[in-house]
Amino acid sequence: MLKLKPSCEHCSSPLPYNATNAMICSFECTFCNDCVQNILANVCPNCGGGFERRPIRPLSFLTNYPVAALPHHQPIDLVSFSELKEKNKSIPPNLR
Repeated sequence: MLKLKPSCEHCSSPLPYNATNAMICSFECTFCNDCVQNILANVCPNCGGGFERRPIRPLSFLTNYPVAALPHHQPIDLVSFSELKEKNKSIPPNLR
């Protein structure tokens, strides 16, 4: 079951369960689309993978399967991330 983290890990923008701009990697690192496109270049700073749109959990399931309660705010150290980003940004995620 996806955790559905409530905010972008980098900029803390709210990402409620029905956010259409929430992006996740295969390890559920969660960022807003703006950070993924403009800062991360579709490279996850934690695993090097790519991002996909996070699915929206139907409202009827939120009672039994609630979203994560605590935000995971961990701004990216852009200097240390730059090497990983440059190495992977031109490689399609399915080939990394």
